[in-house]
Amino acid sequence: MDMTCYRQTQGLIFIQLVLLAFVFNSANAHLKVGFYKDTCPQAEAIVKGVMDQVLKVAPSISGPLLSTGQAEKDSPPNLSLRGYQVIDRVKAALEKKCPGVVSCADILAIVARDVTAATLGPSWRVETGRRDGRVSNISEPMTNLPPFFANISQLLTQFRSKKLSKKDLVVLSGAHTLGTSHCSSFDSRLYNFTGKCDTDPTLDSEYIAQLKKICKAGDQITLVEMDPGGVRTFDNSYYKLVANRRALFHSDAALLDDNYTKAYVKLQSVASDGSTFFKDFGVSMRKMGRVEVLTGNEDL
Repeated sequence: MDMTCYRQTQGLIFIQLVLLAFVFNSANAHLKVGFYKDTCPQAEAIVKGVMDQVLKVAPSISGPLLSTGQAEKDSPPNLSLRGYQVIDRVKAALEKKCPGVVSCADILAIVARDVTAATLGPSWRVETGRRDGRVSNISEPMTNLPPFFANISQLLTQFRSKKLSKKDLVVLSGAHTLGTSHCSSFDSRLYNFTGKCDTDPTLDSEYIAQLKKICKAGDQITLVEMDPGGVRTFDNSYYKLVANRRALFHSDAALLDDNYTKAYVKLQSVASDGSTFFKDFGVSMRKMGRVEVLTGNEDL
């Protein structure tokens, strides 16, 4: 197995919705907790050890790591994602202890869980046994990742295509409580929403004024916290932002355009930290982790 994870075809969260989503190659997964108990029993401990070291010196990397799932690194949706060197650092540590055993796809799944837990979020038992794909397709993220400008119909269609539900959509969107975004991902909402130099009426006007002070038209460099003041803590504050029309992405605001997802947003926006969201997130992550994966000798 190659020492880097750069050329593998697997996925982790199709949310940095970006929205969280696994993008794998084949269906009919046969995953289980403890897949490496005989071949690399220390696998998860090794991953956690590296992640603890990384997050201690670079806590801001948590958001990018929760959204680093696409191996097609050069594809447009992934050009702004950070954290690939960290993934390869984990891979190198595993290769040193268990050469050629643990797949990049499983590493990404374990890292997502460990990052969530390390930022005071929930933890869950990760099912492993994924096999990396043989081909990396630069166009795959373009069709599998919902764009940040997606409307609710587009989001639901893409989730349904992966056999994920409305609840999975709104729950996994909560990962936007971590991380930052480039101004270019949402500046059309500030300066040219319909092509008439207007703003997005679904975005709070006071927040627009604040964002314009940070992001000038055409800014391709500046980063903005997705959850201002809480960017390093996994909690339910994302839903408060969406409910108050202060979510950065149009795809986040779109959650208010469906009765079910809107009700979930409203419920979590007034709940205490954690509430049902933490449990729901772990369930949806496990469910997403079973979507279209390669296992065993499939597609060899």
